[in-house]
Amino acid sequence: MSRVDPLPHQLEAVYDHLLKPARVRFLLADDAGAGKTIMFGLLLRELLNRADDEIGRAALEVEAGRRGAEGRLKRAELRHDELSSRRARRLEELERQRSLTLQGVERITSVLVLPHPERGAADVKRHRPDPATEMTAMRVVMEHEAAEGRRTEDVSAKNLGYDVTSLDPNSGDLRLIEVKGLAARSGTILLTPNERRVAEDRPDCYWLYVVTDCATTPVLRDPVRNPARKPWVEVKKVRHYYLDVEKLSAAPDQRSDR
Repeated sequence: MSRVDPLPHQLEAVYDHLLKPARVRFLLADDAGAGKTIMFGLLLRELLNRADDEIGRAALEVEAGRRGAEGRLKRAELRHDELSSRRARRLEELERQRSLTLQGVERITSVLVLPHPERGAADVKRHRPDPATEMTAMRVVMEHEAAEGRRTEDVSAKNLGYDVTSLDPNSGDLRLIEVKGLAARSGTILLTPNERRVAEDRPDCYWLYVVTDCATTPVLRDPVRNPARKPWVEVKKVRHYYLDVEKLSAAPDQRSDR
C-alpha cells in the first residue's frame, strides 16, 4: 500500500508498539520527516489483514451454526469496509499531493515597501516595539506572579494573544496575561487585533499587566482584569487626496480647438 521500503524505526513503531494493545487506540505523532505516512500505511494494512481474518473466522462460525456468529460477521464486514474507505481516501490524498508540483510562476504585480515617511514622529515611534522594554516588563511580571505562588509560563513567542499563563495551584485560578511595558512613567500602550479578540473571547481569565518606568526602576501597575471592557481606541491613519470635479476640465480659454 505504501509503495516504499519501511525503515527499521517505522517497523518497530507499528509492530512493537502500535499493534501490541488488544484494542488499537492511539495517536500517531512524531518528528517531521520521520515517516508517519509510511507508519500509517503499515498499520492500516495490518489492520485490514486482521479484519480479513476476522471475517473468515466469523464466516466459518456462521456455517457451523454457532450462536451470534451472524452478528460478529456483520461487525467484521463493517470494520473492513471502514478501513478500506480510509485507505482509499489516504491514497487519493497522496496522489493529490504528488500532483501539487511547482509550475511556471506568473508575475501579477510588484510592490515596493518603503520606511514610514513619518517614522521619527512621536505618534508613530511609540508604536514601534522596544525589545529591551518588553524583556524588562516580562521579567517583572513573571517575578510578581511567582512571588504570589502562581505557576507561570512564557508563551509570548506563540502568538496566542497573550504573553503569560499563570495558574494558582491551590484555587485553580487561571490567568491569561498580556504584558505591556513603557520605558517612561506614563504613555499609551498598543494592543494588536489578535490580543483584543482573545480578550473579548476570554473575559473570565484575560488580564492586562502594564509595567512602567522600564528604563529606570520598573513599576507594575495594578493588574486589569477583563481589559476588553475598557475604552479601546482604534489606531487608524490613512492619507487621502481629493480633486474638485469642476476643476478636472480645463478653463474655457485653455481648451484646445483640436
